[in-house]
Amino acid sequence: MSRKLLLSLMAAALLCSALPAWGQELPDGKGKEMVAAQCNSCHAFYARLGSGYTAEGWRTVMRMMINHGVSIPPDQLTTMTEYLTKNFPEKGKPAAVVVPGPAKASMKVWQVPTPGSRPHDPLAARDGSQVKEYPLKTAHSGPHGLVEDKDGNIWYTGNTGALIGKLDPKTGAVTEYKMPDPDANDPHTLIFDKTGILWFTVQNANRIGRLDPKTGDIKLLTPPTPKSRPYGMALDSRGTLFVVQFGINKIAKIDPKTMEIREYPLPDSGARPRRIAITSDDMVWYTDYARGFLGRLDPATGKVSEWQSPSGPKSAPYGISAISDIIWYSESEATPNTVVRFDPKTEKFQSWAIPGGGNIVRNTSVTTDGNFVLANSLVNTVTLVTISK
Repeated sequence: MSRKLLLSLMAAALLCSALPAWGQELPDGKGKEMVAAQCNSCHAFYARLGSGYTAEGWRTVMRMMINHGVSIPPDQLTTMTEYLTKNFPEKGKPAAVVVPGPAKASMKVWQVPTPGSRPHDPLAARDGSQVKEYPLKTAHSGPHGLVEDKDGNIWYTGNTGALIGKLDPKTGAVTEYKMPDPDANDPHTLIFDKTGILWFTVQNANRIGRLDPKTGDIKLLTPPTPKSRPYGMALDSRGTLFVVQFGINKIAKIDPKTMEIREYPLPDSGARPRRIAITSDDMVWYTDYARGFLGRLDPATGKVSEWQSPSGPKSAPYGISAISDIIWYSESEATPNTVVRFDPKTEKFQSWAIPGGGNIVRNTSVTTDGNFVLANSLVNTVTLVTISK
């Protein structure tokens, strides 16, 4: 064996031993070692890879990593992004199916100021008319869900900070409420009930939380089914709380007074409801992310009805809202993402492609005048859908 070949083999052996096991599985190429060293620091690389990303998506992901405190040297950023774009491109997403219909809607898109900030949950606040960013007290706390109280304060979940936060947009002051249980470290979605109590989900800890803003007291409830992953929330006309359970095929109902939890099973064992909306007749509507369905639960009877979403079983319906008893939602894996309208009276769909592609609309909101708002995570934008009246 030549000395040159021996040195090459020794170098290769040392490199493999230096890389973590998952890093050794990465495709060869310039940037592999950098990705192996950096892209597993916050979460498992392959667990969050999904179906890959477009070049723009990977640029957003890399900026997001930097925003979260991952130290990526500037001279490595381009190499890593090019490596990831080449070896893990977006694939397997269905083409969007645009369905014509009677409704008229127009869309306006705003770019979020900070690159890679990954807008997650939009909130159409009462005075919302401009884009302004507010610094929070705890760095990298992962602000996730948003809701406004009667005084105009904005409450949020610190999904990576194990906290609930309150922002006064007039002064910029932030108040934080830490989780009382160290296992409840990922508060997710939140909503106020009619008495002013704040409810929230803690997805991976399998908890549903209750916070009294007057005292700061937090109580945590545990759903009957283990690993149910409580996710989206909505209130019916009586003030009863409904929660979709993303880890199983169930929807939970919580009595705010007794805090009793009842679970409604969905017919298909593969159903994974992710977000939820309720119409004035107290019908519970949900997006089945895993199977590509829009579903409706009648809590009075337990009856479930389902409709295949226009772009099919892999379209991943996600953010959903009810506007004047019409259901509006987005298909988050269709290419491009869509805005979908469903009329419960006619059981007819209509849909529009989102300008710029949308790229993973995780949640939606409704303005005071009845228009639809979406956060488009991987293109770093917010979209307003103006619905003709």
